[in-house]
Amino acid sequence: DYQVQEVYSRFCLEVARGLKRSTHPQANVKCFPTYVQDLPTGDEMGKYLALDLGGTNFRVLLVSLKGHHDATVDSQIYAVPKDLMVGSGVQLFDHIAGCLAKFVEKHDMKTAYLPLGFTFSFPCVQLGLKEGLLVRWTKGFDCAGVEGEDVGRMLHEAIQRRGDADIAVVAILNDTTGTLMSCAHRNADCRVGVIVGTGCNACYVEDVENVDLLRADFKK
Repeated sequence: DYQVQEVYSRFCLEVARGLKRSTHPQANVKCFPTYVQDLPTGDEMGKYLALDLGGTNFRVLLVSLKGHHDATVDSQIYAVPKDLMVGSGVQLFDHIAGCLAKFVEKHDMKTAYLPLGFTFSFPCVQLGLKEGLLVRWTKGFDCAGVEGEDVGRMLHEAIQRRGDADIAVVAILNDTTGTLMSCAHRNADCRVGVIVGTGCNACYVEDVENVDLLRADFKK
């Protein structure tokens, strides 16, 4: 019991350090605001796109929310050719936009307005719900012209260049955040999302007063 309590105390201390602007650089547990400020109620309705990029394949999903905690998901997996993994960022996002257009056409929704949530599982600094700057590539990617840039904007520009689908990038999120949100849609008590894979990552719901890293205008 003592060891468990000691681990708990040390972990909580490091989380607190990770949330504070002055101690964040030295903290062993890095905390990053997601800018997601509400959990789903389960009553949401409508059709939404989701894009999940985090490896040599990416998934496109059409999520139909029907209220009463009910939802259906249609998805398709697309490959990222090896040459695009080390090419230019414009080429990568043009490829993704092309696959999005094919997916939308397949589901006969080319004329529909579709909000898109972008799960981008690479190290990012988020400046807002739909603004995320890539810190560095991992997982074999090394596309030029993306590090330090807003990946949400780059995806938006690729979609606009095609001009054949009415898709709006409305959120950028880590896969742990996506896990929390999808589970909370079914279970209102869910407050933590965890991914255990090549690496381990987690997100949780925190009071904004404790998040010193969050810009003041987001605490209103």
